[in-house]
Amino acid sequence: MERLSQRRIDPVTGERYHTTFRPAPALKIQARLMQNPKDKEENIERRLEAYYRNAKELEEFYEDAFYINADQDPRVVFEFIESCIIKPLPRKF
Repeated sequence: MERLSQRRIDPVTGERYHTTFRPAPALKIQARLMQNPKDKEENIERRLEAYYRNAKELEEFYEDAFYINADQDPRVVFEFIESCIIKPLPRKF
């Protein structure tokens, strides 16, 4: 929620900022930043509800899919994906 709801865009330059992780460098820029309506909390909550409502069916449809913890170093994520493609993990029956 925090990552999405705090995104902002500078309408003059098109530069993207985040109020916490990548704030605008100057007060003048901060004053003109705009939030996309899709990034408002109520819209994010609606999208998350739709995701969770449909996730189970997608998991069943894509039964050969695997879970990836993407909060890791990109090299680790890549190596995990590569290992699943080249030498898939044994499946539980």
